[in-house]
Amino acid sequence: MSQHTASHSEEKSSWVSGLAALIVVAALVLYYTLIDQSLLVRLAVLFGGIAAAVMIVAISPDGRRFIAYAKDSWYEVKKVVWPTRKETTQMTLVVFGFVLIMSLFLWIADKLIEWLVFSVLLGWK
Repeated sequence: MSQHTASHSEEKSSWVSGLAALIVVAALVLYYTLIDQSLLVRLAVLFGGIAAAVMIVAISPDGRRFIAYAKDSWYEVKKVVWPTRKETTQMTLVVFGFVLIMSLFLWIADKLIEWLVFSVLLGWK
């Protein structure tokens, strides 16, 4: 019984998503078809179609799950302890310092390997 209900919900959800996609495509087609109308009318048709599609998806089960997920995500973001400006500046300077040291190390290693290969092993000058 529960498998039948889940299957029915998935079919309904995909049908609703398909309808929303069809509305967005129709809005785009109308936007380009109504070329002789004013830009305001064309934009109203386009954004009206997109808004209708968003509303249709929002009332679907997948849309409600997405909205719940977005709310939970926003709640989690609010719980994050963000670093202060001073901490951010200090960490940025540490990263720049590390990059500088690593670039010097890699440059020295490259020149050493170049010297070993070309001057010592191959005898080129």
